[in-house]
Amino acid sequence: MQLYLPIAEVSVNAFLILGLGGIVGFLSGMFGVGGGFLITPLLFFIGVPPAVAVATGANQVVASSVSGVLAQFRRKAVDVRMGAILTVGGFIGSAIGVWVFRLMTSLGQIDLFVQLSYVLFLGLIGAMMLQESLRAWFRSKSGAPVRRSHVHTWVHGLPLKIKFRASGLYISVLPPLAVGAIVGFLAAIMGVGGGFIMVPAMIYLLGMPTKVVVGTSLFQIIFVTAFTTLAHAVTSQTVDILLAFLLIIGGVIGAQIGARVGVRLKAEQLRILLALLVLTVSFKIALDLLLRPTELYSVMPGMLP
Repeated sequence: MQLYLPIAEVSVNAFLILGLGGIVGFLSGMFGVGGGFLITPLLFFIGVPPAVAVATGANQVVASSVSGVLAQFRRKAVDVRMGAILTVGGFIGSAIGVWVFRLMTSLGQIDLFVQLSYVLFLGLIGAMMLQESLRAWFRSKSGAPVRRSHVHTWVHGLPLKIKFRASGLYISVLPPLAVGAIVGFLAAIMGVGGGFIMVPAMIYLLGMPTKVVVGTSLFQIIFVTAFTTLAHAVTSQTVDILLAFLLIIGGVIGAQIGARVGVRLKAEQLRILLALLVLTVSFKIALDLLLRPTELYSVMPGMLP
């Protein structure tokens, strides 16, 4: 069944969009990521303009994250205090990111900017996650004692410390604020929830236990991506409501299934799978930038004399 998307100005198959939303929702519930790092490139691949894909993809991230975090709350696996501090940082980063997005749009370079951002960030984060996850997996296979993620580093020596009871931590609020700001910035310019950065940062930088990382990550993603969506709708009018609605329906269903599957896998296995997924998406976008496009020229509204 074909549907015309009024903001994106393309015609798409409704069942294809529902399927994409379901796949991304499944990954959201299983890995604790919003899924924007996957849904936005997938929208690129079916012909949705990058600017619309970024702004609209954030809508689906909100829905999948809400569905996923409800499942985590039932397991008491959400550190609300940590999530609130991450959210404050996220609002600051998102506001800066929306300003950069508008600047790149006015310069006519937003498509290239978004795609290069995906290649750079996903490639770096995916490679680091894969290296660390494989190391932990091989240690557990060999029977060697697995290093706990809760270790004391320079982060624990910073001022303005508060206690996070759900995570069993007593650390400064500055690192969570910084992590939240980075994730908020990426949410604005890439349409991602930022879980692919948030999850490893919470484990390896902040020292949070894996059992509360997924739920806390989703908690923060909800508020930051909702703010980002609203900002894009007001400033650049690139949110396609019809596209978002189809993605949300599929995403909510998929997130519940993913949350049930995720509890059956070991933490090391989850991180390896997420790292491979991130690297695959990065490689596909890089390949599209290098290959000759099928259409060498495009006409954008407002570009004609």
